[in-house]
Amino acid sequence: MKNKIITVVLLLMAVVAVVAVKNSKRRQAEDAAAGCQSGMCSLANPEGKMSPEGAAQAIPAAANALPRLLDLGAGKCIPCKMMAPILDEMKQTFAGSLNVEFIDVWENPDAAKPYNIRIIPTQIFFDADGNELFRHEGFFAREDMLTKWQELGFEFPETARK
Repeated sequence: MKNKIITVVLLLMAVVAVVAVKNSKRRQAEDAAAGCQSGMCSLANPEGKMSPEGAAQAIPAAANALPRLLDLGAGKCIPCKMMAPILDEMKQTFAGSLNVEFIDVWENPDAAKPYNIRIIPTQIFFDADGNELFRHEGFFAREDMLTKWQELGFEFPETARK
């Protein structure tokens, strides 16, 4: 009887291990299919070019003349999903002093074309006149983004910092 219990437990552990390995491989395959690794998702860029200068003219400066943070990503990209709550929080916290926008490049590839991105997520920092100041590829933490804005000469109220 004791041997049967041990055999059943070992068999159950083997099944659990096989399922875990298959799930891990499936997740890796999904990430690879999406082009995602190391906090970034790659995109096809047939021209092999990036043109930040062209991106600045893609969308004119807003009428309220605020600096703008544009995040280009996708709803199903893991690092992009990690960015979503940060961007939502920044959009609310800095309303009136910073425009925060998101473009899903998988759902709206035409909207992303003017920015010539090659990896998602990509964050682009624009001044109030619509000039591109900086771009970052991959996950970008909130405090790192605020530090970059400060380096670029933009101060946001200290009360908004966490």
